Amino acid sequence: MLHPFRSALLVFAALSAATVAPAQVRPASASEPLLSGANEIPTMVVPAMLSTPELPATRDVLAPAEEFADSEAPAATATGDLASMVAQLRSSSPGSAEIECLASAIYFESKSESLKGQLAVGHVIANRAASGRFPSSYCGVVYQRSQFSFVRGHKMPPIPRSGTQWKNAVAIAQIVDQKLQPTPVSKALFFHARRVSPRWRLTRVATLGNHVFYR
Repeated sequence: MLHPFRSALLVFAALSAATVAPAQVRPASASEPLLSGANEIPTMVVPAMLSTPELPATRDVLAPAEEFADSEAPAATATGDLASMVAQLRSSSPGSAEIECLASAIYFESKSESLKGQLAVGHVIANRAASGRFPSSYCGVVYQRSQFSFVRGHKMPPIPRSGTQWKNAVAIAQIVDQKLQPTPVSKALFFHARRVSPRWRLTRVATLGNHVFYR
């Protein structure tokens, strides 16, 4: 009566002994486990959010305006007589293309003249630009064909900008442009050197230094 039961127990024991846990998969060359501990769960390290640095105020980011300004840039206005104004406005930098053209004409045509003589030449350029008979800008007047001998092929000779004569010309150009001094040659539109005699049929306005002025 017990024989079938014992046979069943023997078969069950044999089956239990044959059961083997599966092998763990790991690289053949690995001498250490992939994780530091078989029962430890690795901790994921999450870097902290980087805080956005506060930007400094604009006045701290940008350099002060005076650091960008030309240290020799002419002042907006000047007072006193002509010599005082020239001293205040003297600069190597005209500040604009138009003042550059005006200063260049003053330099090449009258740099060896008195300050008043240079002022007269500058006013002739300004008078032309305002007359309606010539181009309406200083550069247009200066570069007009066959008007000024120092302009050749729409170009001017180089100018030593660190020199006193150029700085004086820039100051005179500023004075003319800002109308800080009255013109010494009325409404003159033309001038020539005293050493020549072109026999123009024009009204003579003044003779100043080495130039004769007409309108």
